[in-house]
Amino acid sequence: MTAQRSIPSAAGAPKGSFYNHFASKEESALEALSRYAAGLRFEILVAPGRPALERLRAHYEFLGADTVDSGFARGCLVGNLGAEVADHSEEIRSAVRGGFQRWASRIRQVLTEAQEAGELDAALDVEEAALFILSAWEGTLIAARADKSSAPFDAFFRMVFGVLLS
Repeated sequence: MTAQRSIPSAAGAPKGSFYNHFASKEESALEALSRYAAGLRFEILVAPGRPALERLRAHYEFLGADTVDSGFARGCLVGNLGAEVADHSEEIRSAVRGGFQRWASRIRQVLTEAQEAGELDAALDVEEAALFILSAWEGTLIAARADKSSAPFDAFFRMVFGVLLS
């Protein structure tokens, strides 16, 4: 089911009247983006009682499981809009950029915490590593959905947690 059909259905509104609640389709996309972050379970990254890298891995394991559980039908809304719509709307491009920056900042915080705890090489540039991990994840989602396979997830976890962050 497409987002255009499922959102109005979930709201109990006919598709034609759904967009009457927004000034434009762009505004509805921006609202969807603002709500999407809540489903990314960023709280996993700051949950007490677990080492930083375990929390980072748990965050991505959750996201990967969500993709598998959906039958590889869902990817990342931020990435999808970035790839498909950002060239056509400066406002959406800016929102996508901001979303990625906030996500990378959360990853960077976890990596910094891991360095401070001695879990991670102090020489690792956490800013670059965070951007790389996020970019690798977005590519992983695309490959997993295209293949309808969890093999790209396996490669992501091996390379990120077994090589880069080991």
